[in-house]
Amino acid sequence: MAGSAKPTAKIIAVVKEAPQPAAGATAANKPAATSKALTARKIMRKAAAVKPKSAPKSDGSDKKASKKDKPKKIKMVRDSFTMPEDEYAKIAELKMKCLKAGIHIKKSELLRAGLTYLSKLSKPALLKAVKQVEKIKTGRPAKHR
Repeated sequence: MAGSAKPTAKIIAVVKEAPQPAAGATAANKPAATSKALTARKIMRKAAAVKPKSAPKSDGSDKKASKKDKPKKIKMVRDSFTMPEDEYAKIAELKMKCLKAGIHIKKSELLRAGLTYLSKLSKPALLKAVKQVEKIKTGRPAKHR
């Protein structure tokens, strides 16, 4: 990395020492001097954009180990369901309770929290909770005209 500082210093020196046109120079000489200064600036930008080299790569055994260490990506599933309005309104109420407590929660996160809670119940407690839920007709509701 210490070697990379020297070329940058040379480039800066080139920019500082850009040729100045003589007092009696013609207009034809000015574009040449300007183009040299522009070229030096471009070189300086490219030198600044160059990133330091990373450590040398190994034989590839690290890649296999890192793939095993990464958890498998969870596949997401989109679904829709039918729910009575009063129960759907409870979602908004629960979201407001969470907001008042300082926690912003999405509807899907709230439903997943409910599933987590239900999964931890004992079998009799789960059956009691499931029996309290009203059975509804599945499918989309009829359109009102």
